[in-house]
Amino acid sequence: MTKALRAAAVVIVTAALLVAAGLVYARATRLSARPAPGDLETHVARLVRRAALPADVRRRVNPVPLSAAALEDGMAHFADHCGSCHGNDGSGATAMGQNLFPKAPDMRAAPTQDLSDGELFWIIENGIRFTGMPGWGDGTPESATSTWNLVHFVRHLPRLSEDELARMEAMTPRPLDEVREELEAERFLRGEDVPPAER
Repeated sequence: MTKALRAAAVVIVTAALLVAAGLVYARATRLSARPAPGDLETHVARLVRRAALPADVRRRVNPVPLSAAALEDGMAHFADHCGSCHGNDGSGATAMGQNLFPKAPDMRAAPTQDLSDGELFWIIENGIRFTGMPGWGDGTPESATSTWNLVHFVRHLPRLSEDELARMEAMTPRPLDEVREELEAERFLRGEDVPPAER
């Protein structure tokens, strides 16, 4: 057998083993989002994510100076875009966050806080495939600045005060059903008819 044939055979066998492992995984988990990923799956996913990022991304430092304005912008962005999954406190303890696979992480904990500024920036801008994390960046300088402000806020999450959390609650978008109910109640109290389509 020639070297080329041996190499081709190794590639085919390796591919077949990977496909078989994938099928066993799919069958064993039924690809359900309900259970928490196991330790091995979590470890492998983090290794793959780290390997996927170029080294220069990991070495990037936040070019936006930390200031009250940067932190305030990051807080408002987090409350508006991130809180529904991650919780305004960053715990991930929301209905949406706990039903994702993997579940939304506690961003105050080491697995997130130990990421470099560049890794956090990249994840926010680009998202992570096969998770619920969307990519929020649009490639503009304004988007990049907003994301760097958000990196500052993620770093601040372990020290979030009760006052800051209360301010964030006021910034968090309310569910549409809640707004609709409130509008219907106001109309009713003013003596207006509520259109049948809204009842």
